Amino acid sequence: MPKVTFRFEGREVETEVAPGTNLLEAAEQCGAREGHACGGVCACSTCHVYVVQCYGSLTEASDQEEDILDKAFDVKPNSRLGCQAEVTNENVVADISAESLQAWYDENPKERAERDERLRAEGKAIPPPARDLRDL
Repeated sequence: MPKVTFRFEGREVETEVAPGTNLLEAAEQCGAREGHACGGVCACSTCHVYVVQCYGSLTEASDQEEDILDKAFDVKPNSRLGCQAEVTNENVVADISAESLQAWYDENPKERAERDERLRAEGKAIPPPARDLRDL
């Protein structure tokens, strides 16, 4: 079975998945902090990741996915929505975007409070909540 590795906050987590598993499902399986405000139905961009290994092995992006990515922050040529990008037979490495990580913290207030406390103790800035594009 192929492996998916997620990188975020200086960490790496890895899981084996069956072909056809999307990156969001893989992230949830291994505890990677990938946001998913819409529940993984391609209605937002909070599961935005950067695929750094085997981008071409994933299923092709649909027009709907590309339309949603147009609304995402810091889109790059290797950007994909985790809820749409399905693994085939190759190992994949994905960096979780800052947008997705912040959305995950917004969805998990206990972990956000722990992170904010750690950052305060380290004298670092606390990121603001993710922006809701509906408010623009």
